[in-house]
Parts: sequence; C-alpha cells; structure tokens
Amino acid sequence: MIVEGKHYRTIWIDSENEQTVKIIDQRKLPFVFEIESISTHEQMAVAIQEMHLRGAGLIGAAGAYGMYLAALESLHNKDTKLDLQNAAEILKATRPTAVNLSWAVDNMLHFLSSLNDEEDFIKNARYYADSIANQDANACKMIGEHGLFLIRKISKARKKKTVNILTHCNAGWLAFVDFGSALAPIYAAFDQGIDVHVWVDETRPRNQGARLTAWELGQHGVKHTLIAD
Repeated sequence: MIVEGKHYRTIWIDSENEQTVKIIDQRKLPFVFEIESISTHEQMAVAIQEMHLRGAGLIGAAGAYGMYLAALESLHNKDTKLDLQNAAEILKATRPTAVNLSWAVDNMLHFLSSLNDEEDFIKNARYYADSIANQDANACKMIGEHGLFLIRKISKARKKKTVNILTHCNAGWLAFVDFGSALAPIYAAFDQGIDVHVWVDETRPRNQGARLTAWELGQHGVKHTLIAD
C-alpha cells in the first residue's frame, strides 16, 4: 500500500542484496516509519516473537522468508536438511498458536527438503518464499474486490451518502503482505470514489486500532475517526 506517496509491501527481499529481508518495524508506528533489515533466520524469529511485525498473513510470510534465510545459511554447513529442520522449529516456536506461521514454515521445509539441485537451491527457495507472500497478497486483493460489491451496493442504497464502517483491531495491509483483509474492501471502495468513513476501534493491550489502523487509513487518505477504548 501507500506510505508517503510510495508503494510498499510489509515484507520483501532487498532488491540490492538478496541475502537480506526487509520489514516495516511496526513497534515504531505511528510515530516513526522505519524499515528493518533481517539477514538470519534467528533475527527473523526475534522479529516475529517481539512483534516487530504482526498479523496472521504477515507472520506466515515472515516464516517463509525466515526459511529462505535459513537456506542461505545452510550452504556453509554440511547437513543442510538438519539445519533447515532446526530453523523451522525455532521459527515455529516464536508464535506456536499462529496457524499461518506453522503452515508456511512447514511448506517451506517440505519444499526445500525435496530439492536436489544445489545450483538452483537458493533460486528455488526464494521463488517459493515469494510465492507464499504473493498468495497472501492476492487473497487479500480478492477480498477487496468481493467486498467492494457490498460497499457499492450500500452506497447506492444511501444515494451516495457516506458509508460508515466500524473496524476492530488491525485487519489492514500491515497485518498482511499487502491490501489487508477487512480493510481491503474499504481501500477498494475509496479508490473507486465511494464516500467511506471508518470508525476505528482500538485493541488492547497494544492498541493496534489506534496505532496501526488509523495510521494506514490516514496514509491512504481514507476518512476515519478513532474510538477511544
């Protein structure tokens, strides 16, 4: 999505250094927009556990990219499969209840363990991690397209008066790779010129509605009002 007029995903491989994964450090928002560089699977594990990043879809993608970094690290060791298994356990232990995380890590582990061509090992690892991230972004985009139909229908029934929508917690693009889930239809409607306003609900203990949802709606230009808890 858009931050200060520029498009970002929440996680990506550095275009100038494929051994580094970039993330938006959510701990600093909404006061500072800061990009963090991650170069090992252990650093990714810390980022997940200490909530430098958060949100189901994003955590899954982070797990996939964590395994990609583990693949890079394993090239310097003798037992690649054992290294990957150990990395998978470290990553999954950071948020053991996060289904997206365990799903992505297990898929990456299965895929990497099946590779025999050492020459294309890293290329394929990157491809598969990117595909998991792209799958998340594409699913969110489809949520936006389907939800747009409902908001357009409400707008028409209200004779194009403002459509008010209540959100809870953060289900925007910061919680996923891009677009978001519940916020995806809102962004799609706004981009189509529909008059929308969002009541932004907080979520304790981290106030993600206040700190994240309100911030990203503002970056996109969507009218919103924060509801204090």
